[in-house]
Amino acid sequence: MQFRGGMSELMRQASRLQRKIEQRKVELKTETVSASAGNDQVKVVANGGRELVSIEIAPELLKGEDLGMVQDLIVAASNAALQKAQEMVDAELEKITGGMKIPGLT
Repeated sequence: MQFRGGMSELMRQASRLQRKIEQRKVELKTETVSASAGNDQVKVVANGGRELVSIEIAPELLKGEDLGMVQDLIVAASNAALQKAQEMVDAELEKITGGMKIPGLT
């Protein structure tokens, strides 16, 4: 297989692609997604760095439910928010790579 510009050009392109990916990953840390559970009684916000940013619990939930139920709702909302964050990152990186799965770059 012959590459236009040879192997050195291919390596330069890979390096540029890697820089674009790394820059976008940094930018995504400032973008957020949210998810909720229990009819929006527990809301969780996560960022593109797959970190939880905030958790909001409706005060009435704490009065009426048992602790186990509240904990389950927090876990469910957190997992949903982290999944949405991962999907956001994957979609953004796919734009950069054109849908190619490049080991070591993404």
